[in-house]
Amino acid sequence: MANDIYTPRRISRTRHLDVRNLPIQLREWEGDGPPLLLLHGFLDASSTFQFLVDAMAQNRWIIAPDWRGHGGSGWAPQGYWLHDYLADLDTIVETVSPDQPIDIVGHSLGGNLVTVYAGIRPHRVRRLVSIDGFAMRDTSAQEAPARIGKWLDSLKELPKERVYANVAEMADRLMAANRRLPRDKALFLAQSLARPVNGDVAFAFDPKHRRPFPTLHRIDEWAACWEKVEAPALWIAAGDRFEKAPREGHGNFDWRLKHLRHGRGVDIPDTGHNIHHDAPQALARLIEAFFAE
Repeated sequence: MANDIYTPRRISRTRHLDVRNLPIQLREWEGDGPPLLLLHGFLDASSTFQFLVDAMAQNRWIIAPDWRGHGGSGWAPQGYWLHDYLADLDTIVETVSPDQPIDIVGHSLGGNLVTVYAGIRPHRVRRLVSIDGFAMRDTSAQEAPARIGKWLDSLKELPKERVYANVAEMADRLMAANRRLPRDKALFLAQSLARPVNGDVAFAFDPKHRRPFPTLHRIDEWAACWEKVEAPALWIAAGDRFEKAPREGHGNFDWRLKHLRHGRGVDIPDTGHNIHHDAPQALARLIEAFFAE
């Protein structure tokens, strides 16, 4: 049926944790053993990991937070800074695994953050997986005036929010962005990400995330953190992206991977950026095999 919605195999529950004076929603899939932490990407939420969780062979205890300003977590009145996510992650890790290093999987923004965090707090991470999160584009000092100017301009009014008539329309938007996403999964994602707005619905993130960052992204700073990572690391690239990525030179996949002493990379063919939606079974096999080594 066109309007059939995906039915989860494993059911999650949510609770809130006070993290640096902001309520952060934690989604948990109850299971066995030490916790596995899943970190979602920018403008996503913890529920987007459902297909990956369902594809895992092991019934592991899994915890996935919604980043501040995302999903069911609180919004920050003053906006969002990359280092705030790292500080939130540090608090969450200390709370859910205070005595033992933890396994962490991150997608996109979540992957970028865990690779940096593992270099800053190497004793906190046992093994890590980054799903198509290879740091952002390197920026130069010459870009600073324009970037800061755009940020100042953006503060004059709230970013406009795109609204949809209903969840089905949101699902259409998700399918247009990802040609591999089937209708039942698109409906599940749309329903889990929908936030009511004056009779319509919008994706559940703070519109202030649409503002540009005034700070520069310096790849050398990220690389310095990667070099401090002691945990085994697996970078999983989208097949589409991997085929097009430059293979030599500063800042590309190979260059970045060399900075992880215990890291290796692999790609999953016929996948886009949301690998956990496009090939959850293949991704789950890679992740579980890596954590079992």
